[in-house]
Amino acid sequence: MMDYKKILVVIDPTSDVQPALARSAELARRSQAAVTAFLSIFDLSYEMTSILSSQEREAMRLGVVNQRKAWLADLLQPYLDQGIPIEHQVLWHNRPYESIIKFTQEGGFDLIVKGTHEHDKLKAVIFTPTDWHLLRKSPVPVLLVKDKEWPVTGNMLCAVNVACEDEAHLSLNGKIIQHANALAQQFNANVHLVNGYPGTPVNLAIELPDFDARTYNEAIQSQHVHRVHELANEYQIDSKFCHVQQGLPEDVIPEVAEQLNAELVVLGTVGRTGLSAALIGNTAEHVIDSINCDLLAIKPDGYKSPVS
Repeated sequence: MMDYKKILVVIDPTSDVQPALARSAELARRSQAAVTAFLSIFDLSYEMTSILSSQEREAMRLGVVNQRKAWLADLLQPYLDQGIPIEHQVLWHNRPYESIIKFTQEGGFDLIVKGTHEHDKLKAVIFTPTDWHLLRKSPVPVLLVKDKEWPVTGNMLCAVNVACEDEAHLSLNGKIIQHANALAQQFNANVHLVNGYPGTPVNLAIELPDFDARTYNEAIQSQHVHRVHELANEYQIDSKFCHVQQGLPEDVIPEVAEQLNAELVVLGTVGRTGLSAALIGNTAEHVIDSINCDLLAIKPDGYKSPVS
């Protein structure tokens, strides 16, 4: 069973409302995990001031760090009052994602939790550069959180890739479902599987006059449905919770997530460079800019972070 025992929650320095902190506290309460609240800060103006000596600059940095530590302690107090122990750490670093990943590796954390921004007009989640770096480079699962409650008996959606039969993809599908199952047990949620399959390539229909597009589509659909149901059966998921639809994953996943009013989408990231290659099965990066719920990104076994 996938269990989170050490959770690192990334604090947003611009807000007193911290959905990631609330989610981490709830996870800790249900799984007896230890939580550390982490804040990475940097102000270039302190580094560029030529009239100050290095000692004076260091003193100013320390002053800012101590101010932030006091602010963070106030933020954590309500959780401490509830009996949820949360430690905190404030670091001065000019690249937040690097400081987060290094602190995660050095501290042996097994989950990073971070808030994301919602775009009011489109009701979509907007990811920051730090979010993208964490999704691609974090060696541990990353939970990106919106300010949306996880209801009791809610729905968690696993995006699986059954187009490839190599061991790496099969193993990653398994990890995605295991993480979702573990969370679903804690929150009494249902686990669903979603998969998008490609339609008929236009060039085939044009170049081959006798090509039967309907038969081709039915064969592809049947193959994907069979493989998704096999996966579901392996992890004791009811076949009625399998969603296989024609279309690109970046279209299908948000559609099904919205239909289910999902609280969480779980998918795999393979850590390649380039945004469009960041998600399993070449799912384009905007799949997660289109979902209106939390996202849990899982790395394949053996992944090594480029940040050391």
